[in-house]
Amino acid sequence: MTTLNWRSLRWKIAALVAFACCSVALAISLMVHQATETRARIAGADSARSELDSAITQHEAGQKVPGLRIGEDGPPPELLDRMRASDHPETWYDGKPKAPSMWAGEIRDGTVYSVKTDMTRGMLLVSGLDLDLFKYSVISLAILVPLAALAAELPNRRLRRGAGVARRIAAGDLEARTGATGRGDEIDQLCATLDQMADSLRDRLVSEQRFTADVAHELRTPLMGLMTSAELLPDSEATDLVRGRVQVLRGLVEDLLEISRLDGGAERADLRRVPLAEMVADVVNRTGLEATLTTSEGATLAAEGATLAAEGAMLGGGATVETDPRRLERIITNLVINAHRHGRAPVEIDVTGATIVVRDHGDGFPAELVSNGPQRFRTGVAERGRGHGLGLTIATGQAAVIGAQLEFANAPDGGAVATLRLPAAQSS
Repeated sequence: MTTLNWRSLRWKIAALVAFACCSVALAISLMVHQATETRARIAGADSARSELDSAITQHEAGQKVPGLRIGEDGPPPELLDRMRASDHPETWYDGKPKAPSMWAGEIRDGTVYSVKTDMTRGMLLVSGLDLDLFKYSVISLAILVPLAALAAELPNRRLRRGAGVARRIAAGDLEARTGATGRGDEIDQLCATLDQMADSLRDRLVSEQRFTADVAHELRTPLMGLMTSAELLPDSEATDLVRGRVQVLRGLVEDLLEISRLDGGAERADLRRVPLAEMVADVVNRTGLEATLTTSEGATLAAEGATLAAEGAMLGGGATVETDPRRLERIITNLVINAHRHGRAPVEIDVTGATIVVRDHGDGFPAELVSNGPQRFRTGVAERGRGHGLGLTIATGQAAVIGAQLEFANAPDGGAVATLRLPAAQSS
């Protein structure tokens, strides 16, 4: 969950607030501690000087003063050095952890006088103040950090919604929108820009689809005339060449028409129950292309022409699926033709359960195709051969119609791998 993701912007903001609060609390605590301790030392020094002056006066009057020390052995060496260098009373703080004290001393008429004042109470006040500052700083952090996390949740939620919409658009949902609220902040500007991008992308895609459909329909009439004219030409090598090119053009126009129908969303699947392995064997046989078919039952057939059709009858007893046979045939045909046209032999087909894997041993799919899917009129790289880039586009569209998933990847040891996952497989 996002709330438990410590790399989330929400927790980064909370951590930044915590760091700022700790920094401010530490700075204030140090200043207050320093000022309070200095004030306590000044008060202790004044009290020690006053006590020293009173003790010396009482001593000169002949009274016995218990706290007064006379002689150089009385004060600490640090205070004695100060006293010798000054004509006035001097003080020195002894900061022992358990018994802090303030010393005051003076050399009067050649006699060294010194007294020691207990500073425990004053330092306890400083320590108590430090403890209070720490306690209230922790309480403030315990309140501010959750509040900061809660305050960061709203913009964080808006960012997550924008990211979710972006993922939906990338997956093909061009109607997804963030619903920018018009608040005018940076997040709202980002969401509005994302919506504008989706609008522009949808309009361009619709324009491209309309152009494809218009071109296909406009070419169909002159193509019929070309086909009729080609059939009327006398038989010759040139005539065969013309007829071959016309057939290629006819296939291109039919592909464009099929893509336009898929883009329009008018295609509906005619579902039937079919034995998958037998159907794949029959479809590959009709392509007339060589392939090795492996089934989940362990049968391996070398497909070449009619050989596979004859042996396909042996594949009964495998998985059956509920699908549209005509559309599934179109998908398998396109995958096998693509493997031969753009890859290298051997072409291997594996049927396991409701999954069909078609693999060649060529240079593999381009990285853009693997990550973004096939694009019409784009074959990727020259090493993948020539073509219009429509075969895999049609296969992907037909897979969506029958509710299947078509995935493209590259094998670790080389070669393109197309995986078709059909829904609702059952064992017969």
